[in-house]
Amino acid sequence: MEHVPPPAEELALLDHELARLDARRSQLLVRRAWLVGVLSQPAVPPAAPYAPASAPPRGRPPVPFAAPPGAPGAPAGQRGARNVLLTLGGLLLTVAAIAFTLVSWGQMGIAGRSAVLAVVTVTALGVPAVLLRRGLPATAESVAALASVLMVLDAYALHRVAVPDADGPGFAAVASAVLAALWAGYGLLLGRLRLPLPLAVVSAQLPLPLWAWSAGAGASAFGWALLVTAAVHGAIALRSTGLEVRVTAGAGCWVMGPVGLLIGLTLSLTSGTAGAALAPAALLLAGAAVAVSAAWRAPAGFAVAGGVVAGWCAVAAVGGVLRAGQPWGWSVLAYLLCGLALSTAVRAPLPRRVGQGVVWSSASVVAAAVLASLPPVVLSLTGAVSQLARVWAGAPDGGARGAVGAADLAWSQMASAPVVLVLVAVAAGAAHRWWTRSVRVAGVAPRAAWRRAAGAVAVVLGWAGLTVTPAVLGLSYAAAVSVWLVLVVALFAGAVRALRRGNDAVGRAALVCGLVGAGGTGSLSLAAEAATYTVFGVLLVVSGAAAVMIGDGAASAARELPAEAAARAARRVDVLRVAQAVVACGAVACATVLALAAGASLGLDGHRAAPVVLVVPALTVLVGARLRGRPPGLAVEASGALAAVVAVGIAVPDRAFLALVLALCGVLAAGTALRPERRPVAGYAATTLFVLAAWLRLSASGVSAPEAYTLPVTLPALVIGVLRRRRDPEASSWTAYGAGLAATLVPSLLAAWTDPHWQRPLLLGTAALVITLVGARLRLQALLLLGGAVLALDAVHELAPYVVQVVGALPRWVPLALAGVLLLAVGATYEQRLRDARRLKEALGRMR
Repeated sequence: MEHVPPPAEELALLDHELARLDARRSQLLVRRAWLVGVLSQPAVPPAAPYAPASAPPRGRPPVPFAAPPGAPGAPAGQRGARNVLLTLGGLLLTVAAIAFTLVSWGQMGIAGRSAVLAVVTVTALGVPAVLLRRGLPATAESVAALASVLMVLDAYALHRVAVPDADGPGFAAVASAVLAALWAGYGLLLGRLRLPLPLAVVSAQLPLPLWAWSAGAGASAFGWALLVTAAVHGAIALRSTGLEVRVTAGAGCWVMGPVGLLIGLTLSLTSGTAGAALAPAALLLAGAAVAVSAAWRAPAGFAVAGGVVAGWCAVAAVGGVLRAGQPWGWSVLAYLLCGLALSTAVRAPLPRRVGQGVVWSSASVVAAAVLASLPPVVLSLTGAVSQLARVWAGAPDGGARGAVGAADLAWSQMASAPVVLVLVAVAAGAAHRWWTRSVRVAGVAPRAAWRRAAGAVAVVLGWAGLTVTPAVLGLSYAAAVSVWLVLVVALFAGAVRALRRGNDAVGRAALVCGLVGAGGTGSLSLAAEAATYTVFGVLLVVSGAAAVMIGDGAASAARELPAEAAARAARRVDVLRVAQAVVACGAVACATVLALAAGASLGLDGHRAAPVVLVVPALTVLVGARLRGRPPGLAVEASGALAAVVAVGIAVPDRAFLALVLALCGVLAAGTALRPERRPVAGYAATTLFVLAAWLRLSASGVSAPEAYTLPVTLPALVIGVLRRRRDPEASSWTAYGAGLAATLVPSLLAAWTDPHWQRPLLLGTAALVITLVGARLRLQALLLLGGAVLALDAVHELAPYVVQVVGALPRWVPLALAGVLLLAVGATYEQRLRDARRLKEALGRMR
């Protein structure tokens, strides 16, 4: 079928016509505002003839009713002052009427009272009509407000005089209904008044609740009264044309309706039997019908809100009947089933916005059910960490519940948690698998991001439900460990499969769940030695295999990068590489735990197990060399370095053994430094580790003269440094001389600080002075800084006793005064000191 004109041209014509109509409407509104201002003036001067100041812009129609320049209108300041005066006058009259009714009422007879109230009320009701004909709408509004207050006082007076024995709430219900009818008729009669109709709407909210109160009705009757009132006000808000009436009726609907529905929900939740739950269910279903009816003609936002309320009411009604008499845990399952069934109800002939609201209500019910079922999952995962306090103490009492440290909890109250989680996971997985059919059933727009989220939710909730199952069923400790381990293996397999197929959301969710599950399973297995070896051995194999397979997938994806989708494919490769690095780090962590377990099984003390742990960093060095240039290599080596830190940490109690461990770490770092890309970091690390190992060995051996052991190392090192600088003048002085000088200067400085004699500090200070001067002369940074630092520390050690004596002999205020003078001097020459510091930094930077 061919469109005439074409759709694009027709759309442009429609936009142009709509813009022209908007412009015309704005012109008419301006003219109307000017006319209203003219009519509100006491004396209207003749309007100036229309003479437009300039021609209308090109492309726009002329403005036939535009306000002429200089046309009179009520200034904003005058209108504000008038409104303030009218408001104050109305308030004063209202206060006077109330005071008359309450104070002076008893001084008049019944005839006088009736005559006064009748005359005043009738007069107040008739004056606004006269004022409106005279063009004084604001004054008419003030008098109408006074008349409204007088009508309320008339009702109060009638109760006190005519029917003093009448029931208060019942009389108030009748009075509010009569006043609502009178105000509505008065407002319709004088259509230009804006106050009576909203007052009628407010008064109409009271009769039914007051009648229920006066009749001594129960909570259900109150709920029905509030719901019917809300329905009436919703109809008024939808069918009325006045803004004030619509806003007032809408506010009353949104106040009365939710209160009535909350009453029904409370009754439904407290019902003990299905028969008792039928009455609140009827109330809630009626609320759903009212919400749908109101949302049918409501604007977009209110239509969605009405659909949400209707869905909640339907779930609460049906779920309340299904759960009656059941424990709360199984009540969650009943509401969940209703929420899932609600998602298919949108296929009914409902407006699109209402259907969206129903879908959102279904999703919120499912989310609430999931949140209510998560506490036992969190308890199981965090409780497994409690096994760290009882490593290899044997299988805990209480089976799976004792293993998670919650043997005394009422697990029967949480029995529905795995059912709820697995059911939601199955629903999310089905939606992910048959996405097109699912969105057609739900009546929502298909979005790829929602499909990915559904797949990830299915994985996470399925794992959570199966994780808590052993504790809920009260399985044994071995069965719980086995179930958790099988789940972890399945998650890693699923993550590898999803990531290699490009399903990143599902793959990442499975990988994260697998890592969390691996941590929980590992913690749970620490209770028994055999379980520890089995679990961490399986995790090591699975992690290694997963890393290899993900790496193969990344390599295949990198080779098959299509030119037309390079950015998306590159992101996929990055995801695969990050996942491979994470899994590889997990494998190294498992190997470290196995090494620690092996040391404990061999009966080694804590520090003597450190060399066994160093096997893991040694293997990571070899693997890193094998993976040279590949992304996971750095992650593997960093994990190995952390394992080495663990080995150093457990060797700290024994200094001699710590020196051995540091030396072995230095060997590993030196082996890593053989590779050019790792040399800048690993080389310095190896040097530092060797020097620290030497110092610790000397300290552990009780050596009091470390120079006898360090000078034979320092002299050859300095010779090698000289040869290195001669061959490569650009080599850093730290590389050539730093390690050799530090090997002697630092141990000697430590020995000098504990030496009570003067010979060693003197010789050390002399040597440090010579080194400093040589460094300054030859512009060598390492010699200057090392020598200067050792010289300064040595001088501080030697001068400290005398400084303490001098300070002790001086008055207490002298050090404070000297410090103040120093700060003043530095502050006065602050800029100069900054320039000096920059020059010093630049001078040091120019040194080699």
